[in-house]
Amino acid sequence: MTLTAVKILVVDDEPPIRRLLRVGLATQDYAVSEAGNGRSAQDMVRTELPDLILLDLGLPDIPGHDLLREWRDEGLTLPIIILSSRTDEAGIVRALDFGADDYVTKPFGMNELVARIRVALRHRLQQQGEKPLFHTGGLSVDLVKRSVRVDGREVKLSPKEYDILRILVQHAGKVLTHQFLLKQVWANTADVQYLRVYVRQLRQKIEVSPDQPQYITTETGVGYRLREADI
Repeated sequence: MTLTAVKILVVDDEPPIRRLLRVGLATQDYAVSEAGNGRSAQDMVRTELPDLILLDLGLPDIPGHDLLREWRDEGLTLPIIILSSRTDEAGIVRALDFGADDYVTKPFGMNELVARIRVALRHRLQQQGEKPLFHTGGLSVDLVKRSVRVDGREVKLSPKEYDILRILVQHAGKVLTHQFLLKQVWANTADVQYLRVYVRQLRQKIEVSPDQPQYITTETGVGYRLREADI
């Protein structure tokens, strides 16, 4: 482990989960600290600010949702990924709306979790120094010229289609809830069905196979995720 290792705080009340994460993440050269409840997590964030938090929603003392909202209200901008055994869409959407960067449901594969961690860390860096030109696979978006190309061919989008794609580009790799997208594009004045229609139209223009999208994927009942940028 190097002196510049990324510091990850694991907040989970299950010792076997903490042990799994400590061992698994250490093999990827992450520096892992642990908190078994919400109060310990609060103290650790105040005294030793991590680079990323893995947060369980079902803590014994303070609900994970409350911790998440508290940290975001205090201006904490570091990536927070939810770990939860819950599969209810409402709980996941609520966490994302409160400011979570991503979520992974238990049981999870370590490779998937590490990939999500890398995306969340990269996304924060991109936000701090956002690049005007975005590339992923054959899709390229120039945020300055407002131009979109697929495999070198220019694609004409409607203003709303472009607005949706622009927001997805700015948060590439992160799942965005329906509510977040509606607020950004329509100021919450439209129904989610409008969003589905425009995403379908957008896919028809940028995807090779709109019914099996490789760029804009659906998080069932939650929202959409744009594939992260090529390195």
